[in-house]
Parts: sequence; C-alpha cells; structure tokens
Amino acid sequence: MRADLCPSVIQAIGETPLVELARVTRNLDGRILAKLENLNPGYSKKDRIARQIIEDAEAAGTLAPGQTVVELTSGNTGTGLAIVCGVLGYPFVAVMSKGNSAERARMMAALGAEVVLVDQLPSSVPGQVSGGDLEQVELETQRIVRERHAFRADQFNLEGNFRAHYLHTGPEILRQAKNQIHAFCDFVGSGGSFGGCATAFKEAVPQIKCYVVEPRGAAVLAGEPSRRPNHRIQGGGYSMAALKFVKRDIVDGYLQVSEHEAMQAARRLAKEEGIFAGFSSGANLAAALQLLAGPHRGRTIVIIICDSGLKYLTTDLWA
Repeated sequence: MRADLCPSVIQAIGETPLVELARVTRNLDGRILAKLENLNPGYSKKDRIARQIIEDAEAAGTLAPGQTVVELTSGNTGTGLAIVCGVLGYPFVAVMSKGNSAERARMMAALGAEVVLVDQLPSSVPGQVSGGDLEQVELETQRIVRERHAFRADQFNLEGNFRAHYLHTGPEILRQAKNQIHAFCDFVGSGGSFGGCATAFKEAVPQIKCYVVEPRGAAVLAGEPSRRPNHRIQGGGYSMAALKFVKRDIVDGYLQVSEHEAMQAARRLAKEEGIFAGFSSGANLAAALQLLAGPHRGRTIVIIICDSGLKYLTTDLWA
C-alpha cells in the first residue's frame, strides 16, 4: 500500500498487498498467494483499468474535456469509472443488467454516476446474468453513446484494460513475490487481468504456467458448449468464445469451477483468512486448490482477489 501523500484518490489505486493464504493451505503441500484488489478505492481490480482507460484516452486526445463517458458494466468497472470520472470532471453513465447485485448500482450512484438498468431476458433467472442479458446491455450502451456523443470506455476492446495489468498488477506481483511463483489462475470476464498479468509473468519468468478459470458448464474458452449460461458467478463466464486479451499463446490450460465450489471458497476466504470477497475471487481460490491437488502440488500459485464481498450482501453468497 502507498505510504506517501496522494493528490487524489486516483493515485491510491494499485500497489495492493500480496498475502499468503496460509490457513486455507495449512494441510496442503504448496502455497497460494492472493493479490488483494478488493482494497482498491472502489473495492475491485477494475479501478486499475478505469484509471488506465481514461488516462490513455486523455493522452490520445480521444476524450474531450467534460465529455460524457459511458460503459457497459457488471458494477466493478462502473464503480472504478465513477471514481475516476468524478475526480477528473467527466459525467459518467453506467449501463448494467438488473441481474447484477443491487449494491453495485447503489454504490455507482452514490459516487455520482448515472446508472441505467437494463431488464433481463424473460428466460433469464433473476440475479444470474446470461450472455443474452449482456447482449441487451451492449445494445443499450451503444444507443446511449450515439445519442450523447459520448466516449465509450470499452473494457472489452480498449488496450487500457490489458495495459493496466501488464504495466502494474503483474509487475507488482512479481516484485512482491520476488519472482518465486510457479502458476497463475484467473477467472475471466473481459480477460484484461488474465491477459495483462500472464503476459507480464511470461516475459519475466517464462516457466510460469497461466490458467484460464471458467464456470463449469459455461467453459466456452476451453472449447466446450455453454450448457449453463445462467450460472451465478458474477463478473464473467458470459459464453463469449473470443476475447481480445486472452491470446492462446499465453494460456497453458483451462480450469472449471462450479457455483458451489466458488461460493464455498469465498466463504472460506472470509472465515479462515479474513478476506471478504465475491464470487469470482472464490472461483480463483477453488481453481488454485485444484492446481495444488494436481499438477502443481508443492508449488506456489498466485490468484487475484477481484472484488469485495460487500458488493454481494443481497445475494445468496452470504445468505
């Protein structure tokens, strides 16, 4: 964590702690190190990409002073953008499915964002965002961008998503772990944290193995058909078979985690390690435990704690 005086909260983004999960692994052969991205100002790793995307756009001249910023979000990217845009003076519109947890919408609104909630498809389960739901959010986002002549902070396509993790998160982990890691696994949403960190890791230590984590039954990146698009692991697994930042040459394998495994692992993080996190963080821990039980027994695995459990208090994760 930063020890110097920050001129604004934007400079407080990043330099999060790396913590060993010694209690979860007490009876196992190996180590799991967790990067606590839930300690960013907006309580998620997405603060990093919000800062990078806006800074890149300012530098390139593609974002005009006072121009409206719009983005599709499950809540975390929107929270980061609400913080960054609020400090820098850009109006921000967050477009989100009603299937995401209510806490996220309330937090973005409290931070000054205009939040547009999009109805789920009739076939969708409340609280479970499907790929079809995401398509509806995308259409509404495009409409708002056109009508308001806004800047689209497109996390699925703008290089700032990748660069935030390639330039910062990955190198921070390597420095904190003194390059002594053997594998990295990451639950994939937009693919920015996986792609950025994996690329940084392999450039520094080519032997580090990098694994994509997906919901069981919706592992389309692994080449499987999507049988459970309405899974409950919020923030990813949207049945998108092609992601710009997940390049095949940096993927060493694919891991699948069930909803139950992700939820149980998130609860273990809270009870045993004092780390209050969400569904995707639980998925990362469950996947890391698979690696320690299999091909990386006795080794050191790195995961990301993607966001805070505070964003899921109304979901069945904490029922």
